[in-house]
Amino acid sequence: MDINKTMMQYFEWYIKPEERLWNKVVKEASYLSSVGIDAIWLPPAYKAAGGKNDTGYAVYDLYDLGEFDQKGSIETKYGTKAEYINAIKTLKGNGLTVYADIVLNHKIGADACEDVMAVEFAFENRTQKMAEPKNISAETVFNFDARNNMYSDFKWRWIHFHGVDMDRHTNKRAVYKFYGKEWDNKVDKEKGNYDYLMGADVDFNNVDVVEELERWGKWYVDVTHVNGFRLDAVKHIRSTFFNEWLAKVSEDFNEDLYAVGEYWSTNITSLLDYIKQTERKITLFDVPLHYNFFNASNCGDAYDMRTLLSNTLFKAMPEQAVTFVDNHDTQPGQSLYSWVSDWFKPLAYAIIMLMEDSNPCIFYGDFYGIPHDDILPKNKMIEKLLLARRYFAYGLETLYFDHRNVVGWVREGNYEHPDSGLAVIMTNADIEGTKTMDMGIKFAGCVMHDIMENVDEEILVDEKGVAVFKCKPKSVSVWIKKDNQYQ
Repeated sequence: MDINKTMMQYFEWYIKPEERLWNKVVKEASYLSSVGIDAIWLPPAYKAAGGKNDTGYAVYDLYDLGEFDQKGSIETKYGTKAEYINAIKTLKGNGLTVYADIVLNHKIGADACEDVMAVEFAFENRTQKMAEPKNISAETVFNFDARNNMYSDFKWRWIHFHGVDMDRHTNKRAVYKFYGKEWDNKVDKEKGNYDYLMGADVDFNNVDVVEELERWGKWYVDVTHVNGFRLDAVKHIRSTFFNEWLAKVSEDFNEDLYAVGEYWSTNITSLLDYIKQTERKITLFDVPLHYNFFNASNCGDAYDMRTLLSNTLFKAMPEQAVTFVDNHDTQPGQSLYSWVSDWFKPLAYAIIMLMEDSNPCIFYGDFYGIPHDDILPKNKMIEKLLLARRYFAYGLETLYFDHRNVVGWVREGNYEHPDSGLAVIMTNADIEGTKTMDMGIKFAGCVMHDIMENVDEEILVDEKGVAVFKCKPKSVSVWIKKDNQYQ
């Protein structure tokens, strides 16, 4: 994804199968393009262990895109294979690039068990052995009988995995590493070694596994024509794998496939190390920035707004950062719950959408709402910021992060985008915010108005290009030229 492109994550956790998401995005494609979305991240499209009721992360069969009667349904939660391919074709026809969410770390929903010698390790320390090797019953047999070898005759067995988290002989849940196997060492060091996450943990050192996943990747791109991938759980997979995999998959096509990884960590050093190890070929979601937003939204005016960008990937290496406010894992009820409060959402979205060199990702649950939790749509607010991003957020940026409660920045505009340039001011306090900011001499004498419509009055820029900008309590205002050709 090029700098200054805008992605949308087009799903949330509680979407219902009857909503037929693939068909919905077909209907919305033209609209999404018209409001300023450049790329769509679609959810996992293959059959998961829960069939049509599964969001897609409990991976069962990578080759079943809603085509075979497996796990209780032909379709996935989002529709059929034909509908999925039509959705991608329609999105691309409307000028949008499309990224597929892929989960290669684990498999769940095995067709049968097999006896394997394994060693139990501590849940919180995967380097601490808890017992001597013993025979367990592991859920590691994946035959995909209903698919009947179509597209691939590869059958998964215990040798293709590192371990599991259940012994079906005793129904005891623990981290079991298969005897003779070793956890990968090029993974995150949380829990001592965070190779194992869930289900049957794929062994990326197994040559047959690597070759099969390369075959699958080429098949997937050839069938779907996606432009790239959102890579799930990359901190649990050896860091060298995806570079090799992307190179292999891309070699049959005319373009390098884009990739953004989910490395869920607030440790900026870990993120930068991963980027270095992958030779900057994979961008990462800016998890530290998300948690800054979350903390700010919960602390009110006690939060020092000057630190909002501190220790973030966006500040350290913006070209490798995909910024976001919330996602399917942080929404209420999910495993990484850290929902940014509603009052702070406009401030957070202004940060990721209007600052220089930002690659923002808009969350479906913010844009369309989440009926499951009575969360209302914020599409009108986001549309205003999309408009500001498309036409006005250009040129030299000057930051005014000089007050603990009131911060702002200026984009001076450029000649390639007539009428571009803007001033942003926000506050987390319960009183009105004001800040003197320099727009540049070409704005001298211009009348500015708030595109967010939070402040009714207009502001006159003085003869030096300077003005006192303002915002309402606990809000953000985005000031642009009043007389412009885009509104």
